[in-house]
Amino acid sequence: MSWGSELWDQFDNLEKHTQWGIEFVEKYTKFVKERSEIETNYAKQIRNLSKKYQPKKNSREDEESKYSFCRAFLTTLNELNDYAGQHEVIAENLTSQIIAELSRYLQDIKTERKMHFHDGRKAQQHIESSWKQLESCKRRFERDCKEADRAQQYFEKMDADINVTKADVEKARQQAQMRHQMASDSKGDYSSYLQKFNQEQNDHYYTIIPNIFQKLQDMEEKRIERIGVCMKTFADVDRQVLPIVGKCLDGMTKAAESIEPKDDSKQVVESYKSGFEPPGEVEFEDYGQAMKRTASDTSLTNSREGKEKPVSKSKGKLWPFIKNKNKLSLKLGSGPEDFSHLPPEQRRKKLQGKIDDLNKDIQKDMDQRDALTKMKDVYVKNPQMGDPASVDPRLLEIGQNIEKLQLEVQKFEGWLAEVEERMPSKSDTQRRSGIFETQNNTTVSNNCAQDRESPDGSYTEEQNSETQVIKVNTHPVPTSSTPEFDDEFDDEETLPTIGTCKALYPFEGHNEGTISVAEGELLYVIEEDKGDGWTRVRRNGEEEGYVPTSYVEVFLETNAKGAMTYI
Repeated sequence: MSWGSELWDQFDNLEKHTQWGIEFVEKYTKFVKERSEIETNYAKQIRNLSKKYQPKKNSREDEESKYSFCRAFLTTLNELNDYAGQHEVIAENLTSQIIAELSRYLQDIKTERKMHFHDGRKAQQHIESSWKQLESCKRRFERDCKEADRAQQYFEKMDADINVTKADVEKARQQAQMRHQMASDSKGDYSSYLQKFNQEQNDHYYTIIPNIFQKLQDMEEKRIERIGVCMKTFADVDRQVLPIVGKCLDGMTKAAESIEPKDDSKQVVESYKSGFEPPGEVEFEDYGQAMKRTASDTSLTNSREGKEKPVSKSKGKLWPFIKNKNKLSLKLGSGPEDFSHLPPEQRRKKLQGKIDDLNKDIQKDMDQRDALTKMKDVYVKNPQMGDPASVDPRLLEIGQNIEKLQLEVQKFEGWLAEVEERMPSKSDTQRRSGIFETQNNTTVSNNCAQDRESPDGSYTEEQNSETQVIKVNTHPVPTSSTPEFDDEFDDEETLPTIGTCKALYPFEGHNEGTISVAEGELLYVIEEDKGDGWTRVRRNGEEEGYVPTSYVEVFLETNAKGAMTYI
């Protein structure tokens, strides 16, 4: 149906309707704009959320990356970040494909509508002006006809009157004829203009207005079609990102399915396994024997009773079952370079990891050196491409760096070999668990001393087998010097020597109450291990302190008071 034929008399209503249509486009544009802003804000919030929960750049990140659930969560955060990116794409496409297009279209449709209604008003004014002219011709024709009738009546009256002169009658007759001629001319003008007006009116209502209304109808249909296209685009913008959003969600699902509880449980073992063996059984000390302990052989706790020292200094508890604020941290980057503060298993892993990193750096430098060597060869063959000597400083620098890294590798490999030699294998553990070497009919067991806690709660530096053999000898040998012992020995009665010991491994003795020893060093034993994993020794008759029992081989005098005898 055509607006021109069906709505020929609804000019004002069409003007209101088309204006409402434009306002609807403006409303829909505002709607899409607000949706775009929501998508942008949502994407921003999702990105901030993902960033907030990203692991921080520290040693803890390396710890967390070992576990499958942490890696799955990190993957979820990354996928969520990509998911946020798709909402940004939605916002960008809504802006470029709908908002920008509708904004330009609104300007065009407003201009077009204004032009069409201007033409319509102009045509309306023209037909109204023609109608006024027609009415004027009609009134003039009507007036002339009336004047002609009155002139005719006056002529007839004069002609019938016998008293009127012939000249007056003739004058009246001429006046009547003139009026009739004027009425006839007015009639012709009216008839002509009426015909012209009818033609114009016909053109107005059947050609001009229908054409204008048809253009308005086309404009309105295009507007509606454009709205439909935009609404379809509104849905397609979302549909276009669905495959990528689906991949993001699939990535999250795959990450969740990749979580392995068993592997994570094993990783806990790998992360915290110390390499120590559980403590052995504590031997029964028969105080009913004829040989009694002397004052010099009393426990560390008894020696402190008169000193009112804190109990914490004399504790000899099993280290796995006690927490101590002074215990050394096991975090990456803390402690000495050789990781000697760590338990054997963890130390071995740290050393191996350090060696692997150094080897990667060496390989990287070697690849760079090979590339520079090839470049130098090209320069030698083609001097115009560059000066071969310009490469030499860099080659020299890389060579020195490789040598430095290789020395570092050798250093760490030495420490690694040392750790691996001292770590007992499972077969060794089973085999050694029942071995006791005997000399002079006296055998002493150290009961897995390496599994004890040091007086200040730190780990001992190295660990030997879970069971150490103590040989008894009668020849004490003095040795060289290191740190002074704890102040708990100040003003204490000097304890007698009950034997000697030989250091099997070096011990730094950084902690209070300990004494440093060198491998192979000989010391006096003044108090044997009471089950806490520590033996009290003296150097040169003046320096005293504790050393790990697992680090020394003890030779007790057979007749020493307080010497421990096992039957």
